[in-house]
Amino acid sequence: MPTAVSGALALLGGVLLVQWLPGLPPNWCLGLLLLSAVLLAWRLPRWRWLAWLLAGIAWAAWRGAAAMDARLPRALEDRDFAVTGTIAGLPQVRSDASRFDLRVDQATLDGKPIALGGRLALAWYEQAPPLQPCTRWRLLLRLKRPRGLRNPGGADSERSALERGIVATGYVREDAGNLRLGGSRWCVEGVRDAVARGIAARVHDRHDAALLQAFAVGDTRGLQQHDWDVAQANGVSHLIAISGFHVGVAAVFGVWLAMSVYGLWPPLGLRLPRPQAQAAAALLAAGIYSALAGFGLPTVRTLLMIAVVALARCSRRGSSGAQSLALAMLAILLVDPLAVLAAGFWLSFIGVAFLMLCLQARGHGLRAFLHELSAGQMVMTVALLPLTLWFFGQASLVGALSNLVAVPMVSFVIVPCALLGMLLLWLCPPLATPVLWLAGKQAHAQWWLLERMARWPGAHWYLPAVQPWALLLALLGALWLFLPRGVPLRWLGALLFLPLLLPPRQLPAEGAFQAWVLDVGQGLSVLLRTRGHALVYDAGARYPSGFDLGAAAVVPSLHALGIARVDMLMISHDDNDHAGGAEAVADAFPQAERYSGEAARMSIPMRQCLAGQSWQWDGVRFRVLSPRPGQTVGKGNDHSCVLLVEGGGGRLLLTGDMSMKVEPQVVAALGPGLPPVLLVPHHGSKSSSSMFFISAVHAPLAVVSAGWHNRFGHPRADVLARYAAARVPVVNTAVQGAIALDFPADAAARREPGWRLRQPRYWRE
Repeated sequence: MPTAVSGALALLGGVLLVQWLPGLPPNWCLGLLLLSAVLLAWRLPRWRWLAWLLAGIAWAAWRGAAAMDARLPRALEDRDFAVTGTIAGLPQVRSDASRFDLRVDQATLDGKPIALGGRLALAWYEQAPPLQPCTRWRLLLRLKRPRGLRNPGGADSERSALERGIVATGYVREDAGNLRLGGSRWCVEGVRDAVARGIAARVHDRHDAALLQAFAVGDTRGLQQHDWDVAQANGVSHLIAISGFHVGVAAVFGVWLAMSVYGLWPPLGLRLPRPQAQAAAALLAAGIYSALAGFGLPTVRTLLMIAVVALARCSRRGSSGAQSLALAMLAILLVDPLAVLAAGFWLSFIGVAFLMLCLQARGHGLRAFLHELSAGQMVMTVALLPLTLWFFGQASLVGALSNLVAVPMVSFVIVPCALLGMLLLWLCPPLATPVLWLAGKQAHAQWWLLERMARWPGAHWYLPAVQPWALLLALLGALWLFLPRGVPLRWLGALLFLPLLLPPRQLPAEGAFQAWVLDVGQGLSVLLRTRGHALVYDAGARYPSGFDLGAAAVVPSLHALGIARVDMLMISHDDNDHAGGAEAVADAFPQAERYSGEAARMSIPMRQCLAGQSWQWDGVRFRVLSPRPGQTVGKGNDHSCVLLVEGGGGRLLLTGDMSMKVEPQVVAALGPGLPPVLLVPHHGSKSSSSMFFISAVHAPLAVVSAGWHNRFGHPRADVLARYAAARVPVVNTAVQGAIALDFPADAAARREPGWRLRQPRYWRE
């Protein structure tokens, strides 16, 4: 194996090992590892791969520790800071707020300077002024450390924050001192914004303009959630976010430009050899386009590969594809080892590696090109299927066909047309109008086809959460399937996909049930499963920004847990933190019966939930305890649908936001039986959980669903004190993430470790 390839793989292995650690080793340990790596590389050349491995561990651990140390100190959370900084990236303007990243120059707290550097992820909610890239601002900010939700199948936003260098999140406070200080005369993000505005001014259909902005400069601000759903259903998200192939097209454009110059002025070849000039032009064009695309991982990987080939050509040395890919990986890992935390790193490098290993050149011409294009899409679809399921929890069975149509259309028609339009925006703006108009029509036609393919069966394909061993077996199976012709028994590689496609399932026994209290921030959602049925109780919030916890947390958790069918959706009452995500869940599972304690107020049709309703699934009994027919006690929260679930070995009481006013009637309706595990009413507010109720229920465990550092102070300290006085242990989703409860048919209920504690990583707090 060439030195570059073995070194890159060993360095990757060391970097990857660090990302599985629950905590990082001390600096003295890292120093010893680095010293050992130097000695091995110097004295034992045959063990240089081990030197790369040790160096990767030391380098990744040091960078990870530095990134964690750069975060806002815990003691300073939820304080107001005066910050001066520069807007990084492209600000996103929505109806509820403007969202942007700010690169910190200096910060003060109570008039005293503090050490805070890096990027802040911010929102400006009220009367936000126009925000432009690269402008400097002085702002009053309320900040906290990055923290996300932890659910089965959910995104790890804390990992994403570490990879992006986000040291704090927060929002702009209303203050007379908020002031724009100026801006840079020129910056790449400013050019990207100018190109995006130029496209919007010339392509009058807003959606066509948004697509063209995404294809041309990676500006996805104009795309809606529906657009991303269509892209995922077709497996073409990589095209929207600027794929490496686009950078290759830009490099070819640079080669053609150099050829044109030599064609117009042949004597130039006597002074500067044409192959070297073409290589330099390809690298320059690819570099400019990568900058305009925002230097995403796929573009950086392709740019580095082009740089390796160009440098080899300029120095008159050969370079294989594997060496170019390995050197590109080495460069990325040496600059930023935390890049391995991004899905794009793995999809990009493994996808290209499979193409290099599995595709064999078959001559030249159109026939050979079409064969490589079709075979390449098949290789990419099958090879990246395990990774797609691992990172996103879903895959597309129509992706190979969609990419077969979309890749040549986007890469060879839309992107070149957009590149020409971008060039004309600077050289001759009037001529850019018809070119960009044509590119917009092409994007419109392409998207029209993708929207219809997104409705095909198999476009959205979900599997339970992928286990690491199943992922590795499936990747090995994909490699085996696409080995060169002549290798015997290649079809056996398909068998290695079986653990991925047919994972083992542990369903509750007759009379048993399982429950998951999801981590939906300041809200509530509970999943219940018997042997053959499932119920969703509440669905989290939906915010004015469009962020929907029903779609972002509840539905992915159902898929990750292997729940393919929901029989009932029960929304306790109409408050947003309980009902906001209901529509997303109902859309994902339209066959589910729907009930609510405030059915008349719900945005979707639902039946009224009333005390006395009961049913039985697989030996598990469900009883509604409140509200009573014609109930006039209390308003809103007191109309919450209260549900008691009774299995052979235990009971669970789901209380919604009921207050002390209805607690006596719920206690009276409980009836005889084992003390139930209790969902703490109203997130632990002071208006609920009376001492009478806590003592009467006598729960063996109480679960609170609340947001981390929420503005209501839930659960309240006096409420927790009442539970402590009654010796009822309390667990909180804000601290532990999603909480799993198991109710066997013949044993007491068991609580599994919270999702935040199950797979500890050094970036999770």
